[in-house]
Amino acid sequence: MSLPSSFFMRWRVRLGYPLAAIVLWFSRPVPGSILLGGFVGLVGLCLRAYAAGYLHKQEVLTMTGPYAYTRNPLYLGSSILALGAAIAMYSWISASLLLLYFAVFYSMVMRREEEELAARHGATFEEYARAVPLFSPRLQPAKLAGAVGSFSLEQYRKNHEWQAALGFLLFLIALLVIWYFH
Repeated sequence: MSLPSSFFMRWRVRLGYPLAAIVLWFSRPVPGSILLGGFVGLVGLCLRAYAAGYLHKQEVLTMTGPYAYTRNPLYLGSSILALGAAIAMYSWISASLLLLYFAVFYSMVMRREEEELAARHGATFEEYARAVPLFSPRLQPAKLAGAVGSFSLEQYRKNHEWQAALGFLLFLIALLVIWYFH
């Protein structure tokens, strides 16, 4: 693993906490921006939840459900969630910092995970990668040999996806507090 790739993998979440404090500091939310951003973020959370119900980390190569449209539905959901947060903050400084962070960190993380999946699953992953885009979804699901699996609420819980929803809810509450006291 290269030094930059290793850094991004290890520090993406840890650096998110001080970033959150900074973007909240510069945010100037209003009720309309919080509502619209909350709705956009909810779309991202739903996509993440749907993807998490299919994902069996480190067990199998997930190629069904949203993974038949994009190889990274969790990160696509996260990008929609980040867009929702950017809208809710109603600050070009906050939005720019957040979206730049997401673009830099997660593009590196996705590429690193690609390398790991290719090493682990070989030809199966290569066929999957040829059929399904890295990030932007296909319009129709890919039909891949050996692709099995269905949504499981138990898998959703096992992947702790509820934490993303809780984090976004707390973020929106923080924005409401900021709006109220400004």
